[in-house]
Amino acid sequence: MEVRFVDTTFRDGSQSLWAGAMRTGMIEAVAADMDRAGFDVIEVPVGGNHMKKLLRDAKEDPWERARMVARAMPNTAKSCMAGAHIILFEAASTPRSMIELYYTRLSEIGALNRVQVMANVMDECKRTFPWVIPMFKRLGLKVAIALSYTISPRHTDEYYAHKTREVLAFAPDAIYLKDQCGLLTVDRARTLLPVILGNAAGVPVELHSHCTTGLAPLVYLEALKSGVARLHTGVPPLANGSAQPSVFNVAGNARMMGHAPRVDLEILRPVSERLTAIAKQEKLPIGAPLEYDYAQYIHQVPGGVISNTRHQLAEMRLLERLDEVLEESVRVRKDLGYPIMVTPHSQFVVTQAAINVMTAERYKHVIDEVILFAQGAYGEDSGFTWMDQNLKDRLLALPRSKELEELTARKKRDVTLEEIRASLGGPGVSDEELLLRFMMKGDAEIRAMRAAGPPKRYFNTSMPLLTLIQELEKHRQVRYVQVQRGGHSLVIRNQSMA
Repeated sequence: MEVRFVDTTFRDGSQSLWAGAMRTGMIEAVAADMDRAGFDVIEVPVGGNHMKKLLRDAKEDPWERARMVARAMPNTAKSCMAGAHIILFEAASTPRSMIELYYTRLSEIGALNRVQVMANVMDECKRTFPWVIPMFKRLGLKVAIALSYTISPRHTDEYYAHKTREVLAFAPDAIYLKDQCGLLTVDRARTLLPVILGNAAGVPVELHSHCTTGLAPLVYLEALKSGVARLHTGVPPLANGSAQPSVFNVAGNARMMGHAPRVDLEILRPVSERLTAIAKQEKLPIGAPLEYDYAQYIHQVPGGVISNTRHQLAEMRLLERLDEVLEESVRVRKDLGYPIMVTPHSQFVVTQAAINVMTAERYKHVIDEVILFAQGAYGEDSGFTWMDQNLKDRLLALPRSKELEELTARKKRDVTLEEIRASLGGPGVSDEELLLRFMMKGDAEIRAMRAAGPPKRYFNTSMPLLTLIQELEKHRQVRYVQVQRGGHSLVIRNQSMA
């Protein structure tokens, strides 16, 4: 069987291990080799959340990154997590006109050929797929629909069989099981993957898992035995840890099992070396295999949410209470009816759990998102059969519940593109600038980004002379460097020593 690979290095690998701190220059340093390696798809960080973080934290122009990935990787399909939103947490208040403009611009640039959309977190099949998937198809984008995996009394084989059949109505180009917490075991994969394959009606099935419990590499081998021939992997140092399995490990094991991996590992070895050097230079984590952690199956909180919670508790000098928060998150999730622990549900479950712990009284203070959940704002997964009825009644009786209902009603008005443009600078503002101003709520941070100067570059092996000059600038005591080959000689002098 030919095994194909979706690369997650730049997007999910960076998000899982580097908190999304993947700068444009880091991608550019290895992009050409990644393009030649034979991946079916390469995930690129051009989704709205990544664009916003790049502009705000790194002071880099995200549209320039989009142009770079289009230019540097022209031969490989490029993908990102997408949906009926630009910024995921602001989906409810984002007009359709802006969503369409955003993905239109990315596809016009050539930064996007495929989108990956979630089907079973916020009732997307009924709420957003009927308009957003036709929009993606009009733009010429392929669509991969993800079924998010979780463990609960209601997420049975029949649930996943039904969801697989349900998404077929939208003619996806691929369906994949998204194991965002790394909860799949070999035994569970052995029963669940054939169910999805058997109901996919010939649509290619992929597997996306995280190494959070240390089992994902083994689960991938079981997936191959089941007939799943498309796997999501990363290139070290942006593999393992809480990210995806290493492409070297998975491809090597697949070959030993008699399969034919469609990826060139020899091209990827220098990529891994270069990214590792960048990680060491910038003091960024290097992904390593994790020990098995059974607690992950109890609380099901994604690694990124745990890291963020740990950071926030440490700032409050309450880090010793992390285990209490995780234990309470199990109870909160049960109260809410077992929502899948993926964005945005995982964030508000853990936030509410932390408040319950800190106030020493459950639901004394309730965040807006939990009230919205009780109102059914998140579709079939919220506020219905499985939610604790007493808690639901209590939340809906709060004065804040009525305020949120009124606020939601006001946000439902779909503001026109002309109205938005008029409020953010008028007809002279380009589409890209308009989208940035919309994401950043004005132009203050955009001006700060432009004032910061050009982005940092990370030279690759195709530019040895530039790399040598850059290194020479770091060592003022070196007066000159002489390179000689045969009868040719080159001398580079350090002008600061002249």
